[in-house]
Amino acid sequence: MAGNSQRRNRRTSNKKGATIGSGGQRRKGLEGKGPTPPAAARKGHKKNRVANAQARQVQRRPVVRRGGKGQSEMVVGRNPVFEALRDGVPATTLYVQQFIDNDERVREALNLATGRGNIHIMEAPRPELDRMTNGLNHQGLVLQVPPYEYAFPEDLATAAYDNHDEPLIVALDGITDPRNLGAVVRSVSAFGGHGVVVPERRAAGMTAGAWKTSAGTAARTPVARATNLTRCLEAYQKAGLTVVGLAADGDHEVHELEELGGPVVIVVGSEGKGLSRLVGETCDFLVRIPMPGGAESLNAGVAAGVVLYEAARRRMG
Repeated sequence: MAGNSQRRNRRTSNKKGATIGSGGQRRKGLEGKGPTPPAAARKGHKKNRVANAQARQVQRRPVVRRGGKGQSEMVVGRNPVFEALRDGVPATTLYVQQFIDNDERVREALNLATGRGNIHIMEAPRPELDRMTNGLNHQGLVLQVPPYEYAFPEDLATAAYDNHDEPLIVALDGITDPRNLGAVVRSVSAFGGHGVVVPERRAAGMTAGAWKTSAGTAARTPVARATNLTRCLEAYQKAGLTVVGLAADGDHEVHELEELGGPVVIVVGSEGKGLSRLVGETCDFLVRIPMPGGAESLNAGVAAGVVLYEAARRRMG
């Protein structure tokens, strides 16, 4: 009996009893911790890793916007540099060859650059100017033209509406001569338009030649650049603008179209090919300019000027 009692005591003495002063920690351990979070929020779960990777990819994705800057440009030669400065072409630096013959054109260019007050004048040895111009005949004068700051197409209509005006915009399709672009900018400014839209690729941009042809109006008439002209025109339509294309076989003559008195985008194609197929199909109306003299077509600057005059006449009436 004594032996059995000792064995029972050993078994009972090995049992773990309650810990004094536990403060109810065991009860708290049994309490729930709220609903289980979704798999994508649980650290280490496959769906959580996928979600984090997608978030990092979105952060790395570049923001694509239309417009932006063009490319810088060099104007070379004594007469071209003088004319660019005289006609108000933006410039940052005038490079003058060391020991240059100080003829009348050089003096006039230096005076114009000095009078601007914001053009740096720098002397450079002839080999340096040769390198900068890739061996062109610079005649000792090189003018640095900064990249043009293009507007965004949607901003042209927004600015007009903010000013309580009906937007009047010209879009160019297939115009590759900068002088034509400059002439259109000049016409838009003359008839109270709100800007010009050009495609980003295979189209004339705001070069020094376009600035010169615009006769200074490019400083107050914005030019916007569209990644895709057709989608740009569709966006204008959604914003309430009528898209009117110029075509030799248009259904309406320009003086007949009442819509020119409202918010409108006038689309001008190249003198030879006219409007591209997709752009022509996007237009709400195709109009023609009657030409009793028998000419087959007009260049872009003249054609745009005729339609802009009709639009301005209707708005003034």
